[in-house]
Amino acid sequence: MTAHRLEARGLTLAYEARTVAEGLDVSIPDGRVTVIVGPNACGKSTLLRALGRLLKPVRGAVLLDGQELARIPTKRIAQRLGLLPQSPTAPEGISVADLVSRGRQPHQSWWQQWSPEDEAAVAEALERTSTAELAERSMDELSGGQRQRAWIAMTLAQGTDILLLDEPTTYLDIAHQVEVLDLVRRLNVERGRTVVAVLHDLNQAARYADHLVAMRDGRVVAEGAPGEVVTAELVREVFGLDSVVVPDPVTGTPLVVPGAPWAARADAADAVDAVDAVNAAEA
Repeated sequence: MTAHRLEARGLTLAYEARTVAEGLDVSIPDGRVTVIVGPNACGKSTLLRALGRLLKPVRGAVLLDGQELARIPTKRIAQRLGLLPQSPTAPEGISVADLVSRGRQPHQSWWQQWSPEDEAAVAEALERTSTAELAERSMDELSGGQRQRAWIAMTLAQGTDILLLDEPTTYLDIAHQVEVLDLVRRLNVERGRTVVAVLHDLNQAARYADHLVAMRDGRVVAEGAPGEVVTAELVREVFGLDSVVVPDPVTGTPLVVPGAPWAARADAADAVDAVDAVNAAEA
């Protein structure tokens, strides 16, 4: 067993002739929640797709338990690693219960198609994602948020030790975003699941991550604990945004407060001076 069950070494990733990332080295801490952040088109979802074997590297390798991912049979990967991609598509007319039950396919064989363990895993996944009441409804009838929770339930039913989640809070309102991220944290703490997620919201990432990976232009700019990584300088370098970083009053984790919104020239100058004064005081 390696120190990191999942890691990338020297990855070059591309879509046809367009190179997205080059020379990436990333190690995922076991039993932790890792969140990948960065601006649009920086390569964060591309990296997650490579970690889940949805994208073949041009160069380099992804290792799972010390073995190159490309050399592991698909069914064995699916028993150890669950992936929720962006904007998945469900078969027309499929019910929520049927979709979630498909998460159990990697654990089935021709002589045992369904078991009490499968039934229990599906029921628990539906309950944890608050989709049990939707079980008999068609995916076609659901709102965007309801569909997203059903997909998360399918991933949980798969019962893997490692979960890869690409923007799992997409389409969710703020209450359901918190519910999903709390669920991710509980799975990590109570079940020991290793989680890798791509999130757009830097404050949510800082609040829920043990390990943060910040990317820009296909490279890793910084990684580590959120308290060490999230600074006003990093936010400016990665996102091109002037901000003040203060402790979250609830969790104590870094909280990014953007500079003042557009205002009349005099007001805007005063706001810039205020941000500069706070940053100078922190320095």
